[in-house]
Amino acid sequence: MNRKSNFYTLNGYKIKNKVLITESMEDYLEMIYRNKNKDKIHIKEIAQKLNVKPSSASKMINKLKEYHLVNFEKYGLITLTEEGESVGKYLLWRHNILVKFFKFLNKKNYSLEQVEKIEHFIDYQTLKNMEKFIFKNY
Repeated sequence: MNRKSNFYTLNGYKIKNKVLITESMEDYLEMIYRNKNKDKIHIKEIAQKLNVKPSSASKMINKLKEYHLVNFEKYGLITLTEEGESVGKYLLWRHNILVKFFKFLNKKNYSLEQVEKIEHFIDYQTLKNMEKFIFKNY
C-alpha cells in the first residue's frame, strides 16, 4: 500500500504553499522598507547594506519590479509599491520579533545571522505567539 508522506523537501513545501518570492527577495524588500524614509535609495546603497555586488542588486530590484513590489528606473530611486510596502512592513515586523525573542532567550547575546536564517521559515501564527510570549515576559 503506497501512502503519501506528510514530509516534503524545503522546495516541496514552497511549491505546496505556493510561495512566490524567494528568501533573497524578502531580504531586499526588508532592507528597502527599513530605508524607505530616506530621501533616496539607490542600487549601490542596497548592495552595500546587503553585502552584494551592485550588478546582483540591480538584477534583484528588476525582479522585484516584475513582481510589482518596487518602482525603479535605471540609475534612479527605488520605491516600494503599495504591495511592496505591505510585504516589507511584515518582513521587518517578523525580523524584529525574532530579534526580541532571541535577546530574551539568550540575554542579549543573540545572533543576527541566526535571525536572518530562521526568519524565512517561520509562519505568521508562530510569530504572533512569540510576540505574545515576549510582551508577557519582557
